[in-house]
Amino acid sequence: MRDKYEEQLLTLNTELMRMGALCEEAISCAVRSLTENDGTMKQRVSETEKQIDHKERDIESLCMKLLIHQQPVATDFRMITSALKMISDMERIGDQAEDIAEIAEYISGIDLKSKDTLNEMAKTAVDMVMKSIESYIEQSTKIAYSVIKEDDTMDELFMNAKKQLICEIQNSSSENAEALVDILMIAKYFERIGDHAENIAEWVVYSLTGKHDF
Repeated sequence: MRDKYEEQLLTLNTELMRMGALCEEAISCAVRSLTENDGTMKQRVSETEKQIDHKERDIESLCMKLLIHQQPVATDFRMITSALKMISDMERIGDQAEDIAEIAEYISGIDLKSKDTLNEMAKTAVDMVMKSIESYIEQSTKIAYSVIKEDDTMDELFMNAKKQLICEIQNSSSENAEALVDILMIAKYFERIGDHAENIAEWVVYSLTGKHDF
């Protein structure tokens, strides 16, 4: 019985890592759809997002089986309940990557300087997600705390982008105003991805320490 339990825990870890890799892929493709005007990326993001949804259901089912049938000890209980929280954030990351790719399609042919303001946000979002997953794989509170701290940087980037874009909207022609609003929405989605990466890192800390008082 114990061997089966250990095997299921190992499967949980493996599936979480796979779901994290899918999130990284979805964001990377969304960024390419934005920066390279690559229309094929929208379909790739959509397909990856469906895989993320499927993975969420599989992991949720496995977690419930572990909680109901295996009666895990305190440390394992924290890991399993944290996994349930983490997959919810990962699923939202997939949704927001898809939202970015969809909006990018509408502004692909428009030459706007404001697109440059998203580059640093995009890089920060990818970095935060990758590190949050790494913190889980490495079981590292140090990496997790670095993600939590980096969310302050993401928030500052969003506020700067928001101020710049609002100013540009007020001074732009009606032709470009709608595209600028779309860019502001993309900036908000990157900021939300950062929030979800921070949440994942916080649940990693909780699973390792039992503390969740951020």
